[in-house]
Amino acid sequence: MAAINAPRGTRDILPSESWKWSHIIKTASETMMDFGFSEVHLPIFEHTELFSRGVGETTDIVEKEMYTFNDRGGRSITLRPEATAGVMRAAIENNLCVQGASAKIWNWGPMFRHERPQKGRYRQFYQIDAECLGIASAMADVEVIALSIEIFRRLGLKNLEVVINSVGCEKCRPVYRQKLIDYFSSHKSELCETCLTRLERNPLRILDCKNESCGRVADNAPDIFDSLCSECREHFAEVRAGLERLGFTYTLNKRLVRGLDYYTKTAYEILSGDLGSQNAVAGGGRYDNLASAIGGGKIPGVGFACGLDRVALVMEQQGCSFGKMPNTDVYVASLGDDSRGAVQILTYELRKNNIRSECDTSGKSFKSQMKIAGTCKFACIIGADEIANNTVSVKNLSDGSQVNIPVNEAVNYLKENL
Repeated sequence: MAAINAPRGTRDILPSESWKWSHIIKTASETMMDFGFSEVHLPIFEHTELFSRGVGETTDIVEKEMYTFNDRGGRSITLRPEATAGVMRAAIENNLCVQGASAKIWNWGPMFRHERPQKGRYRQFYQIDAECLGIASAMADVEVIALSIEIFRRLGLKNLEVVINSVGCEKCRPVYRQKLIDYFSSHKSELCETCLTRLERNPLRILDCKNESCGRVADNAPDIFDSLCSECREHFAEVRAGLERLGFTYTLNKRLVRGLDYYTKTAYEILSGDLGSQNAVAGGGRYDNLASAIGGGKIPGVGFACGLDRVALVMEQQGCSFGKMPNTDVYVASLGDDSRGAVQILTYELRKNNIRSECDTSGKSFKSQMKIAGTCKFACIIGADEIANNTVSVKNLSDGSQVNIPVNEAVNYLKENL
């Protein structure tokens, strides 16, 4: 019978890598708390309508990439392809933003998109997501951008670039949309098949196409800044002023659009020079119309997401520190079967006192146990003599020195010497 492998586009995060992820999440969590963001945990599947209405019917995600199925009750369910719509749904359902209240919340976990797997991009991928809800001010945009930059600063990332744009709002975007349709219609022969389908339905997405021919055409497309209404123009100016106030450098990119329909006004990405063409390590922006699209009234919002795979990849390429790799400090070894019970008791006492300890539970020989203990700092050895005298032999595996101490002093001795 053939072995069963993981589905294409998924992978196992094994101990050799998972500790690095723990470092990233811990750093993000501490930074979020410093910025006043509280952690939430949300379902990994939602009603399909949440994404079709919130993300947008004509987006690549909804049209091509969602994992959608009918449950046993005949309801259409989708594994979440992104977090923002679910966060907004939770805020509406749980009244987090009633009567003008605001909420700053973050989460992390798996997302699911059926797209071509490549380095740093999988069909089940993991994101850190932060959302600031209920605040329309450009200062909230600046705070979210600053939060993402600070997470990466604490992680030690270098060679990063902040890129910003405005994608307008429901008042000024139709004007810009028509300008794009008029412009790209005169360059149909240079557009790829995907962009030809986008032309009437979602022309802004042509600006983001990675096809070289489309890119050349898009470089000369009309500038959105000429089409912004006074509100969007003022908002974007305040974002830029806020970033400059905090000492952040940034680049304007008129081709920067987000792949989701709910974005309004600010759009931004943080790029790494170490990832080639797929070089975004974080992306986000403002989405003031998402709440109304899913039936929740008017709740402005701004946020960002970053992929754990991408962040870890950049950190490895740049030689960033992930902290200390977890390792067992003490191995408790038994000299014969009669001492295995005492070994288990001492191991449990050490663990209760926050000393990372291990012992054999499968009946290995003493020689095999000591071979395993080689990666530890100390070995505690218990045999017949130690049991008779209520002692333990503690061996320093770095210098080979060994002492025999009362077993009830082992915890304090090891704490002092680790």
